[in-house]
Amino acid sequence: MFSLVYVSTAVTWFSPTELRSLLASARAANERAGITGMLLYQDGNFMQALEGDEAVVLALRRRIEVDRRHQGVLTLTSGPAREREFGQWSMAYFDLGAAGSEPPAGYSHFLDKPLTDPAFLHDPGRCRRLLAAFRELQ
Repeated sequence: MFSLVYVSTAVTWFSPTELRSLLASARAANERAGITGMLLYQDGNFMQALEGDEAVVLALRRRIEVDRRHQGVLTLTSGPAREREFGQWSMAYFDLGAAGSEPPAGYSHFLDKPLTDPAFLHDPGRCRRLLAAFRELQ
């Protein structure tokens, strides 16, 4: 099992309809590839955890990096994992900026920074805990 977390910035703003379309496509492709994960979205920024076979996850990461909808793709953490953290979902999703969205208990102002802020790079363990906290809301 291999796990990877990255952040990126959308080149253009995603409407709710575009985000739903992106999710439907990603979920179908991930299910076929045996990839599970979680996607957080906030004001044009993405943080995503991917897990599965190492070669498959890394191939998807390369496709994301050249996807014209993303820029500034930055891997925060990657490596072997004992087990899946998001095994129930081909792609769980939470929009941090959605009206009425409630963050989990223990919400930190760490999230008031853009998801692409360098602070996330310096504390990848915190990123994993963040993604896991939102997993519990699903």
